[in-house]
Amino acid sequence: MNVFINLNLESSDPIYIQLQQQIIEGIAKKQLLPGDALPSVRSLAADIGINLHTVNKAYQQLKQDGFILIHRQKGVVVHPDGVPQADEVYKQELKAKLRPLVADSICRGMSEAEFSQFSKELFQLFNEEEGEKN
Repeated sequence: MNVFINLNLESSDPIYIQLQQQIIEGIAKKQLLPGDALPSVRSLAADIGINLHTVNKAYQQLKQDGFILIHRQKGVVVHPDGVPQADEVYKQELKAKLRPLVADSICRGMSEAEFSQFSKELFQLFNEEEGEKN
C-alpha cells in the first residue's frame, strides 16, 4: 500500500474513522487503484500501532460502502470494479452529512461563496494529485 496513514490520536474523530477516510482519500487520489492489495487487518494494526479491532471496524465499513473487498484467500483489495457511482440514495446521505457543516459555517459567519470555494479547492486538490500520478 503506497498510502501514508497519518492518524491523529488527539483528534475527537475516532481512529477507525480517520483510517477509513485516509483509505478513501488514497482511492480518490488514485494512490490506490482497483484491485490493489491492502495490508491484512493484523499487519496494518501492527504497522501503525493500533488495535486490530479498530482496523477491522474501518475495513468492514469500507467493505459495506463498496470501497474494498475482503477475500479469505486473497486478502483485502480495493474493489476491482471501482467504487459504486453516486446514486440518489448516496446523494441524499451526502446532503444529510453536509447539512450540519453548512449550518455550522453559517453560524460562524461564512458565506455561501466561501463555503463553495472551499469545496472547489478540495476537488481541485484531489484532481491535481490525480494528474500528478498520470
